[in-house]
Amino acid sequence: MSIRRISRHLLQYHWRAKQVFTPDVLARIEQAIKRCEASHAGQVRFVVEGALDGAALFRNQPARERALDVFSHLRIWDTAHNNGVLIYLLLADRDVEIVADRGINAKVGAERWENICRAMEAEFRSGQFERGAIGGIEAVSRELAKHFPPRGSHPNELPNKPLVM
Repeated sequence: MSIRRISRHLLQYHWRAKQVFTPDVLARIEQAIKRCEASHAGQVRFVVEGALDGAALFRNQPARERALDVFSHLRIWDTAHNNGVLIYLLLADRDVEIVADRGINAKVGAERWENICRAMEAEFRSGQFERGAIGGIEAVSRELAKHFPPRGSHPNELPNKPLVM
């Protein structure tokens, strides 16, 4: 665990998530999720966590492990076709993780998820947070559309509203 990471998490990024992901940006991300979910029968959640604190930070929890915790806590695994996908951003580390339920994860390889994450991170590094988030949602949705095309009416099992933690 580095002092630099601790200070970044404790001092800089709790407020930054709300500064970057304003209510207007969050509304546009929500609309993108809604629009994209019309093209497939999957479910997408977008979660931003400004920084870790407490025990998670001091035990040096990696973003991937935290994303798995969030995936479980938000019950993204609890969809009818096991096709929920979490896009998780740990802003302090500028680390994006995609956690996909077993129904879609078995069809899309880890390399493809990783490529989507790296593309999003590149946008975030250049300060294009909205474009990076929506681009990631669209890329995940293309994968869901390939493997879970829309069939009749499909209920919205997870909220479309992005979550800022």
